[in-house]
Amino acid sequence: MWWYRALHAGLLARIGRLGLPGGARLLDAGCGTGGLLARLSATRPDLLLHGLEYDAEAAGLARAKLPSGTAVQVGTVNAMPYAADSFDAMVSADVLCHAGVDEAAALAEFRRCLKPGGRLLLNLPAYQWMASAHDVHVHNARRYTAPQARAILAAAGFTAVSCGYWNSLLFPLMLLHRLAAGKAKSGGGEGSDVRSFPAWQDRLFFAVTAIERWLAGLGLQFPFGGSVWVEARKP
Repeated sequence: MWWYRALHAGLLARIGRLGLPGGARLLDAGCGTGGLLARLSATRPDLLLHGLEYDAEAAGLARAKLPSGTAVQVGTVNAMPYAADSFDAMVSADVLCHAGVDEAAALAEFRRCLKPGGRLLLNLPAYQWMASAHDVHVHNARRYTAPQARAILAAAGFTAVSCGYWNSLLFPLMLLHRLAAGKAKSGGGEGSDVRSFPAWQDRLFFAVTAIERWLAGLGLQFPFGGSVWVEARKP
């Protein structure tokens, strides 16, 4: 689906800008079926990649598609099965928002497991008022604004926190879709937004996100969007 390709492309670009040396240890906390790790293993085979996933079936699918050197463990971000100061960088996409995640505990674990100076990259759904049947379907309990995300990371002890929005050019269409579908109601709504799109529409939406990434590379940041990105450092 175009959205996942755009998410991974954006995260790969941000990881690339971290300047991680060969042999650096990177964790995808909440790696799902391993899509981001698979792309990372292809673009940065010199990194030591790890994945953590709560769902055992998804973790098994991730192991099946990743090189043998990629370690995927089953576990929760609320109490991660790693020693302190284990990773040079950590990525977590649409995990902190999950109903099963204790936000404060997860951020404390991210900080504990990063090395001093280690970098944290997050992706979060934007705006609580945008909650819909999709959030009910995927068990999202929280949505964020960029200022809220910055405050939460700072309170958790992270420094050099920067935040912004992406999926901005398509945000008006997203808003219209959510308004048409109605607000989330327990047990109601149309279900997840994740579905198959006609090939032309999928390519078009991804192309729009590619234009947005190009504009971001030129320094243009939009003050709104469907998702919040976060970069932070462990002191």
